[in-house]
Amino acid sequence: MATDSNDEVQLHSNSWFWEWFSWSRSSSTMLRAVEKKILSYLKTPYRGRYVDIGAVVGESDKIWTLSLNQESPQVPIVLLHGLGAGVALWVLNLDSLAKQRPVHAIDLLGFGRSSRPVFSKKAEEAENQLVRSVEEWRKEMQLDNFVLLGHSMGGFLAASYAIQYPERVKHLILADPWGFPERPTDVVNKSQAPLWLKAIAYMVQPLNPLWAVRFAGPFGQWLIETTRPDIVRKFSPVLQDDPTIISQYIHQCNVQTPSGESAFHAMMHGFGWAKNPIIKRIDQLDHKIPVTLLYGSRSWVDNTAGETIKRVRSSSYVNVQIITGAGHHVYLDKSEIFNKYVLEACKIIDQHSKLTQPENLNPGSKLICEEKNRSDEEVDDSTKVSDKAIDVDKSKLS
Repeated sequence: MATDSNDEVQLHSNSWFWEWFSWSRSSSTMLRAVEKKILSYLKTPYRGRYVDIGAVVGESDKIWTLSLNQESPQVPIVLLHGLGAGVALWVLNLDSLAKQRPVHAIDLLGFGRSSRPVFSKKAEEAENQLVRSVEEWRKEMQLDNFVLLGHSMGGFLAASYAIQYPERVKHLILADPWGFPERPTDVVNKSQAPLWLKAIAYMVQPLNPLWAVRFAGPFGQWLIETTRPDIVRKFSPVLQDDPTIISQYIHQCNVQTPSGESAFHAMMHGFGWAKNPIIKRIDQLDHKIPVTLLYGSRSWVDNTAGETIKRVRSSSYVNVQIITGAGHHVYLDKSEIFNKYVLEACKIIDQHSKLTQPENLNPGSKLICEEKNRSDEEVDDSTKVSDKAIDVDKSKLS
């Protein structure tokens, strides 16, 4: 089989499969309908709209934006999703986070319902294009500053944004962030995978990470449900009548032109690492910006970068939490605990100016504990959990 300029596997043009495949790639209407159904479970009113950011990558780029509690005077939270995701996957978090302040969740450029321009194939330029798109979105939204929360690839971009635009970020929250540690030089030699599996991995290396979903055509949703049944189960408490709507949503997000996915492919050095890892430039992050890292204890992401960041930023506020029982999708696996930590981090920014004082840098300091207690009193009952319910690896804390 041949591959096109996007490194996507082509199907024979005269087959019924190709006809279905072509239709499904352009099914933005179905994506909109599936997203609307998922968001119907929210208790908080929301507004969805396209924000025109101009010619950042394409001729006229637009970012799909979901906003809640915009009337609140508090500093807003901006949510950046991970690879292959979209705004609807925050459904277990939005109500709790929007209880106290504005929340804006966006489909990153090239993902979900946002525009899908052709990104650079150079790692640094692709990263900067995505970061610039967030900044242009901020300008159009007229946000002076905000709490920036990113998951996985979104965490990588959030950190990059904070380095480039420090005056805009009041608190940087990184949820199981991808692309932080450097790729081990002997990672290939250490692999215990059989030769045939290494050969397959080598053959599919030029392809985008989620190429199989598109290659599966009408069976893409089934493929997601079969290979990742855990993702569907994560939403079952909320989407009890139709939890498979999540696999439909993920399928529709990724069956279209893999624009943002191609940008990720340009930035990655093997799926697990970035060509330009954040850890090599974290020292460039303004020391006044507080950083909270939330890792899942069962995640494949290397959480040792959190401890490295604490050492590099010894004169800054860095709080590392390892949530036991959570995997890579920490915001879903332990959503109540995740929401609680995020709300606590948001409350801390009210004392932002004091955080730069040496005696207040430790997350266990009197100032932080007092602010944490105030946060606990104001957190919605649905996000309150006892100390015993917060499974944290104490050895990872300051």
